[in-house]
Amino acid sequence: MGASRNLLKLVGGCAAGGALLAGILAPVSIGAGLAAVDVSDSVIGIVPASISKQLPGVTTLTDRNGTPIATVFDQYRIPVGADRISQAMKNALVSIEDRRFYQEHGIDPQGVARAAIADVTGGDHQGGSTITQQLVKNYLINVIDKDNPAAQAADRADTLTRKMREARTAIELDENLSKDEILSGYLNVVEFTGKVYGVEAAARAYFGTTADKLTVAQAALLAGMVNNPTTFNPYAHPVAAQRRRDLVIDTMLATKAVDQTTAARAKAEPLGVSGPAVPSSTCFSAQPDAGFFCQYALSYLRSAGVTQEQLTNGGLTIKTTMDSQVSAAAKDAVNANVPVTQPGVANTMAIVSPGNTSHEVLALVANRSLGTDAAQGQTTRNLVTDVSDPFGAGSVFKIFTAAAALESGAATLDTQLPNPPSQCFPLPGNRKCYTVHNDGTYSDPISLANGLATSPNTAFVGLEQRVGVPQVVAMASRLGMRSSMQTNNVGQQPDAGSNDPQRNQTQTQYFQDKPSFTLGDSPVSPLELANVPATLMSGGVWCPPTPILSVTDAAANAVPVTNAACEQVTSSDVASTLMTGLSQDTVSGTTAASARAAGWTRPDIGKTGTTQTNQSVAFVGGVDNYAVSSLVFADGNKPGQLCPGNPVHIGSCGHGAFGGTVAAPPYFKAMKTVLGGR
Repeated sequence: MGASRNLLKLVGGCAAGGALLAGILAPVSIGAGLAAVDVSDSVIGIVPASISKQLPGVTTLTDRNGTPIATVFDQYRIPVGADRISQAMKNALVSIEDRRFYQEHGIDPQGVARAAIADVTGGDHQGGSTITQQLVKNYLINVIDKDNPAAQAADRADTLTRKMREARTAIELDENLSKDEILSGYLNVVEFTGKVYGVEAAARAYFGTTADKLTVAQAALLAGMVNNPTTFNPYAHPVAAQRRRDLVIDTMLATKAVDQTTAARAKAEPLGVSGPAVPSSTCFSAQPDAGFFCQYALSYLRSAGVTQEQLTNGGLTIKTTMDSQVSAAAKDAVNANVPVTQPGVANTMAIVSPGNTSHEVLALVANRSLGTDAAQGQTTRNLVTDVSDPFGAGSVFKIFTAAAALESGAATLDTQLPNPPSQCFPLPGNRKCYTVHNDGTYSDPISLANGLATSPNTAFVGLEQRVGVPQVVAMASRLGMRSSMQTNNVGQQPDAGSNDPQRNQTQTQYFQDKPSFTLGDSPVSPLELANVPATLMSGGVWCPPTPILSVTDAAANAVPVTNAACEQVTSSDVASTLMTGLSQDTVSGTTAASARAAGWTRPDIGKTGTTQTNQSVAFVGGVDNYAVSSLVFADGNKPGQLCPGNPVHIGSCGHGAFGGTVAAPPYFKAMKTVLGGR
């Protein structure tokens, strides 16, 4: 009776295998005819002929000289052509996965029948799928449906419909691709462990080599893993991985891919894996002077029309404008001024190259670095490009008042401005007047040129009143503070649900009638602040601070990047006149003492700023072809007064820190290194 049952199962298995083969082949030979199993919605055509050029790959960001600074990806994969995969790797995969690969045509009738019989008779579960069919399945799971768990489950489902659709596609692939293309396509698509996909990435991650140099033992280990990357993970399950590797070597011997001596030598080798050496998939892995730059470059590209999918899966090469020598010098300078782990004190520096057609960003650094470990002075926020300084740039904003006055004709550099020690300025709407004091002793009156160098308060508030606060506010945006002026007065996006004007209005709206604007008590972006002298040094031409030189895809085709157009925001005469007015700051103005201490003798432009409570100090400058901002500000949970010293710290120290004494020294140190003997 038992023999009869086994015979019936065998007959049933043969019938099942025949039915499956007929179902697969029928649409190819006699037309559709398979609506009953729903293969009309075929996956034919979803696997492109140029497989290696369509796979999710690693995006690499480089500096302006092409040196990699970071990688971003969802899947660590480096597609390679068939000629860059060792013959040992190809032989190992074919031997263990599909010995009739070179004779079959997408499907293996013997394998289908064997699998059907085994399934029906209760034998070992066998898939019966060819390498071509596995390519289809893995392409669906790892590429088409990589972000859709439900669809991935359907791609793995053990159903007749799924198997028939997969087989149909495999037949068509076999008709359109060479065996080498199919084999390399599969080896580029398949997962090994974790985020490692494709043989080139696996060769690098596990052995520190490349796919074209894989040995027999290495190839056998990788070929054995594709069956079940978790079970045969050489790190988690080294014994199982070695047994599987040795089984692959035995199959290579059986198929005459290797001889007895080579097989024995390969089986005697240790696994030899290291790592896995998988690069980080975010900007957090960048060097301390490149993390903020990487983050800004990706954000800039997203705003310029490059999709997140392109960035993380497109295998792009993004050549940035970062100058590694300039960036390293800037990073050393801010770290020397404020240590990385100094509690509650941040020091940022942005450096931009002026120009009439572009303003290329050269460095974006801070004493902090990009990362998640706050104890090590790391932050996930981009301190250099975001509107990150909530306290403001202080008297740096007097640049905008001077520019508006020069442009309107309200003043020249020689104009004598009233400059009493204190004054209460009238406000519109019969409000209480706004009282301003000078911090120090100044001549009264004072010329605009001397005022720019020494920075009295009453003279500039009076000049702002003469020009009109709205005109000064507009000038700030025109010269470079565009994103800053669109945030509210706490540096965030305006909150329409708030009743507080400081929160529900943009800075542009909020400061229309407030003379305090010229004293710089509003949140700022350090990068935008550096772009202000860049605009002046470009003859009054504003350009967006761009971090991108070029973007190419995996096939080396240019990826279009939409940039905002440059604008002539003030005349070249106004720009050059204002630069003349700013040329005395390091000679006889607020940074003269620091310049002498640093041995600084180069002609430049500069302006310092200090907020009323000394919670933020700033210096903006320009020398040669470099426009720079250096800001030191309180960034902890309990912000307080900045105190000078070694190091700069939060405390109670009377007059506290000033832009000339605390923010300017990193500028001198960085620029002396950059300019060297020039």
